[in-house]
Amino acid sequence: MSFAIPVHRLRETATLIAFEHPKPVYPLHILIVPKKAIASMMKIRADDAPFLEDVFQTVQSLVTEYQLEARGYRVICNGGENQDVPQLHFHLVSERHA
Repeated sequence: MSFAIPVHRLRETATLIAFEHPKPVYPLHILIVPKKAIASMMKIRADDAPFLEDVFQTVQSLVTEYQLEARGYRVICNGGENQDVPQLHFHLVSERHA
């Protein structure tokens, strides 16, 4: 996967990459993006199960690393008119950053 802008990679697996949002809206704002082209949540197929497993393991790892469980966090996946780019991605966000 290549990017038009440089990013600070936080995690990378065979199926995804997680990095700090280049234009964060929250004090902690991490994007989790599949390496495979998947247009939206509605386009996930059964054979994407390894990616979904990686998403949840990555979120758990980042929540632990940034000590977000007690502080609070959200995982957001936009769709339809709320999705700005035609690539599935998740936002791990928190109002509080260590």
